[in-house]
Amino acid sequence: MTEFDVLLERKEIIAAGVARLTLRHPGGEPLPTWEPGAHIDVILPDGMVRQYSLCGDPADRSAMHVAVLNEPNSRGGSRYVHEQFADGDSVRIRGPRNNFPLVDVPRYRFIAGGIGITPLVPMLAAAHERGVEWQLLYGGRTRTAMAFAEQLRDSYGDRVIICPQDETGLLDLPSFLKDAEPGTPVYCCGPEPLLTAVEQLWPREHLHVERFTPVADTGERTAFEVELTQSGRTLRIPAGKSILETIEEAGIAVLSSCREGTCGTCEAVVLDGTPDHRDSLLTEEERAACDTMMICVSRSQGPRLVLEL
Repeated sequence: MTEFDVLLERKEIIAAGVARLTLRHPGGEPLPTWEPGAHIDVILPDGMVRQYSLCGDPADRSAMHVAVLNEPNSRGGSRYVHEQFADGDSVRIRGPRNNFPLVDVPRYRFIAGGIGITPLVPMLAAAHERGVEWQLLYGGRTRTAMAFAEQLRDSYGDRVIICPQDETGLLDLPSFLKDAEPGTPVYCCGPEPLLTAVEQLWPREHLHVERFTPVADTGERTAFEVELTQSGRTLRIPAGKSILETIEEAGIAVLSSCREGTCGTCEAVVLDGTPDHRDSLLTEEERAACDTMMICVSRSQGPRLVLEL
C-alpha cells in the first residue's frame, strides 16, 4: 500500500467530540482514487496507526476528508488527533483501501450508529446519484453529537431518519427492516451492540458491516507451522503468539496496522492449508474460500499453512 505525507489543511469540529480533517497533497497533486467505503491509515508520530473512513467526495481528488471521534477510553489515537493535530501539520497516511465496498444494486438500507456514519456518507451520495431506492436509519446519543445529521436531512429529506437516543430511545431496527424487500443489501456501521442486533435480524449473505472493534477471540490456541514461499522460511507459530508476531521476530518485513483483525492491512494469500479465521472483516463466503487470511489474529485449523509471504 502507498504511504505518503499529506497536508492537514483544516481541522474543524463538526459535532460534539467529532473533528473533521481536510487533507491535501502538499504539492497540490491529485490524491489517490478511492470508492465509497474506503479508509486510510493515519500514522501518528509515535508509530501508532489508526484507520479512519473517508467521508468526502470520491470524485474530488484535490482533498480527502475523515471524521474522528474523540474516544476518552481509546488507546490514545483519537485523543492525539484532537489534541495535537493542527492546521498546517504534515500527516503521514497509508492507503486508501476498501474492506466495505458498495455493491451495485437497485436498492439499499443503511444503518449507522454514532461515528459509524462516516463510511456511509459517500455511499448515500453514490446511491442518490444513481437514482436507486434507499433509506438511512441514523442513531446517536444526542443530536449535537451526530456528525453530518443536518447535512444529510437537508440533502435527502425523509430518506434519512435521525434518532437521537435521548429523544427517541434505541433504534427501532425491526420496524426499519420489516418492509425491506428480501435480498436488499443492508449496510451497517457503528458500535458492536448495534452490529450484533442487526446480524440477528437480517440474513448474513445480504448484510455488510464494518467493525471498529475486534470480535472476541475465544478459540483454542495451538502451535502450528507456516511456510513462507517468498521468504523461503518455515516458522513454528507458538500457541501464545500470532503469525504476524512470529514473522516480525524472524526479521521478515510485513505490512500491518490494527493488529486486531479489523483493518485488513496484513491480509495474506493462503496457498495451502485451512485457516482458522478470527478476524472481523471476511464474509462467510470469503472464509469458506480459504484463499486469504489476516495473519494478525487468525490461526490454522491444521498443523501447517503455506502463505505467499
